[in-house]
Amino acid sequence: MSPVVVGADVTDTSHPSRSGRAGWRALPRRPRVRRTSKLFTIRAPISRRSRLTLAVLSIALPVLAWVVLAASGVVPSRFLPSPGAVLAAGIGMAESGELFADLWATVQRVLFGFGLALAVSVPIGIVMGTFRAGQALFEPLISVLRYLPASAFIPLLVIWMGLGEPSKVALLFIGTVFFNTLMTADVVRGVPRPLIDVSYTLGARRGEVLRKVIVPHSLPGIVDAARVNAAAAWNFVVVAELVNSTEGLGYRIVRSQRFLQTDKIFAVLVVIGLCGVLIDVALRLLRDKVGRWTG
Repeated sequence: MSPVVVGADVTDTSHPSRSGRAGWRALPRRPRVRRTSKLFTIRAPISRRSRLTLAVLSIALPVLAWVVLAASGVVPSRFLPSPGAVLAAGIGMAESGELFADLWATVQRVLFGFGLALAVSVPIGIVMGTFRAGQALFEPLISVLRYLPASAFIPLLVIWMGLGEPSKVALLFIGTVFFNTLMTADVVRGVPRPLIDVSYTLGARRGEVLRKVIVPHSLPGIVDAARVNAAAAWNFVVVAELVNSTEGLGYRIVRSQRFLQTDKIFAVLVVIGLCGVLIDVALRLLRDKVGRWTG
């Protein structure tokens, strides 16, 4: 039997659970954290004024650098025209009517090609994201096809469809349909499983769960996927218009390049950028409208 010591304070510090507070180590002293601006706080909301100021700076600073480079003469005007020259070239093309004709031709191709890609990719993506059988059926083939460069299909499309509009629309379709399908499937797979289980518990059937739970919950993410791939569609339309085109913004860029008209090239690029911004804003508004209930 071990001896018993009366009146002595025996503290076993060999194990934290037996040592009590007396055996705890002192916390290290850390310097006082300085308060930083909300602009540099992780995921902290910022004021509307700050957001607007930063948005203006994101455009103003590159334009200012462009003005300085063009005015300094470091880069010859043949390669980097001034903003004023670009504006004058754009106004000249608009007055002649060629800019609006080219813009309408390009917009039509984007609407047809990317619209067809959406009509195919969204239903297949919903099936892949909802049913494991759909994923097993479609994903292997789509995963292979999405790595094939769309521009590599140009010779085949010309052979199959000729040099007209169908080959250009098909190139836009091939360039966007596979990525949009996989992104849509990922969005649908993100629907919380408890939400589906609760729907079944409340008596919903499979079709009702798909129509009233999965699709509405996925709509904001599907619109976001379309926003990303709409930019890809505008990239591919320039490539498509290199194939025996007589009008279009891509055609206008190539024609201007032949005559070293860089001011017209920059003007067309500005128009493409503005069109992209308008489409992006429209899709954001659509996403906010269809996804108000998710907030």
